[in-house]
Amino acid sequence: MPDSKDILSYVCGNCAAVNRVPIGRVADGPKCGKCKQILIPDHPVELTDANFQKFVSRTTVPVVVDFWAQWCGPCRMMAPQFADAAKQLSPHTVLAKLDTEAASATAGGFNITGIPCMIAFRDGKEIARQSGALNVDQILQWVRGL
Repeated sequence: MPDSKDILSYVCGNCAAVNRVPIGRVADGPKCGKCKQILIPDHPVELTDANFQKFVSRTTVPVVVDFWAQWCGPCRMMAPQFADAAKQLSPHTVLAKLDTEAASATAGGFNITGIPCMIAFRDGKEIARQSGALNVDQILQWVRGL
């Protein structure tokens, strides 16, 4: 039986089921045990008020959330950069997006003064934040420096 430190937990972005994955199998493209969708996507996961807390607190690897809004020009400009960074950081960091308009209850709890705003979480706790639009290289540098 593998030691618990050899197991990572990922919350499925599709059905919110918590899945345990042995570290040695993370790069094998594991699927969710419940809904059979790809468990560790190479694109940002869409979060909502309903799944945000479970997703950031039960995913073992760091989760970086882009707080954004549809009306925000810099947010729309950064979106493809953030998606490209997700491809490069997966599976060791999960990138996710939270629409601050659609998920205002969750977003309101973070005292965000400007968007886009990326917040990094580890074990459900905020460990860093970065406001303003960044390009892919800046996003990668910021995340890898955490």
